[in-house]
Amino acid sequence: MKQTEARVISNKMILPGGPHRAGQALASNLMWLHCPEIARKVKPGQFVMVRCADLPLPRPFSIHQVNEDNLALFFAVLEGGKGSQWMAQCQVGHTLKLMGPLGHGFTIYPDSKNLLLVAGGMGLAPLCFLAHQAVRESHSVTLLLGAAVSPLYSEQPGNLLPPEIKLVNVTEDGSVGRKGMITDLLPDLINSADQVFACGPLPMYKTIARMPELKDKPVQVSLEVRMGCGLGICYGCTVKTRNGLRQVCKDGPIFNLDEVLWEELADI
Repeated sequence: MKQTEARVISNKMILPGGPHRAGQALASNLMWLHCPEIARKVKPGQFVMVRCADLPLPRPFSIHQVNEDNLALFFAVLEGGKGSQWMAQCQVGHTLKLMGPLGHGFTIYPDSKNLLLVAGGMGLAPLCFLAHQAVRESHSVTLLLGAAVSPLYSEQPGNLLPPEIKLVNVTEDGSVGRKGMITDLLPDLINSADQVFACGPLPMYKTIARMPELKDKPVQVSLEVRMGCGLGICYGCTVKTRNGLRQVCKDGPIFNLDEVLWEELADI
């Protein structure tokens, strides 16, 4: 973990606004930062804390992609979100203060050949990075990508998804790809997967945790909760697990699906 500065080299809206678990999103931005100190060390699933203007607490952001000395952040610009709106307004050349890489990343087992990635909306943020690593290591990757309505990230010219993956799009209104919820399609894709990796809203996790099809599958999830420090000092991100209390920032954000006591978590 290191505190450092990063220079903005690109910051563009990649998707228009829409529903978000924390309210209404004005847009979704893709920001590239020159930050070799973190880019050379970070692993898929880890995150950074960003100091946004003069706000008292930093904000956590998943690493979306790494390209040599540069890293990308993909984030929703929220209505009323002071941190995300400030981030969206950062111009090329602006310097951000970052701390990272933080937390524990995803683990791909050596004997896993077929990987299923499940991204609910902005849950794609850490899974794009994982998809690239998996492809480089010659794993077969299927990405189930869902949203309430179109457009989807995969339909945009600025998307960073590796072309080698098998992409399954799903929207609740059927405007892009298959119609339905991610959890509706998930059982159809489980049998061929050696491992499942997921990131999305808490209700999605609670649903898949009850699925009998996943009972014997290794499933890793990226858990998003409110964070204060990102270092395990404030205990603001503590969750209940079968192994006792754990802090998402320090012990996660990646957990095994069957480790978390989902009924103890309130929807946010």
